[in-house]
Amino acid sequence: MDNIQKMKATAVEELVQNNKAVLLDIRTPTEILEQEIPDSIVMPFDLVSADRIKDTVGTDKKVVFVCRSGSRAIQAAQAVAGAVDSAVLDGGIIAWSKTGLPLKEGRKIIPLDRQVLITLGTLLLITLLLSYTVSSAFLFIVAFFGAGMIFAGVTGNCGMARVLLLMPWNRTPLCSSGTCGAASKRQ
Repeated sequence: MDNIQKMKATAVEELVQNNKAVLLDIRTPTEILEQEIPDSIVMPFDLVSADRIKDTVGTDKKVVFVCRSGSRAIQAAQAVAGAVDSAVLDGGIIAWSKTGLPLKEGRKIIPLDRQVLITLGTLLLITLLLSYTVSSAFLFIVAFFGAGMIFAGVTGNCGMARVLLLMPWNRTPLCSSGTCGAASKRQ
């Protein structure tokens, strides 16, 4: 499985400029909002399939997978090996940026899992402080948060994450450049 072609950023840029390759960005929405290679096609890692790539990109160009550092891109390329002419941007968007190639910079957003941890930690500290200074009845709130964490861990369904997704800083459109999924077929 180590037969995946890794390409340097400058070689990828040359193929893209000559209309022989397309960049397929498989990072998370939060990562894409922070930095995006212009004209790359967005297809989050968990949506990658040979059929979806063929429907989105076609079969006449090489698909170069892009992630942050290259690890997820290798996994994506392995998943479609043999069905799609693909390669991996060696070093990911980090290498692309270091090479000085075009990169759209966006807003930096704390990932949702970290937002949950920060919010939960803050609420736990506040309720513990209130239970110490005001009333021990606030310990029930601590127990509620603990039960919520257990529920989220067992079911994979986190109510706090759902609430945080509604916050204004998390309600930004994923693709301002119009290069999302099937809507971005290249000619």
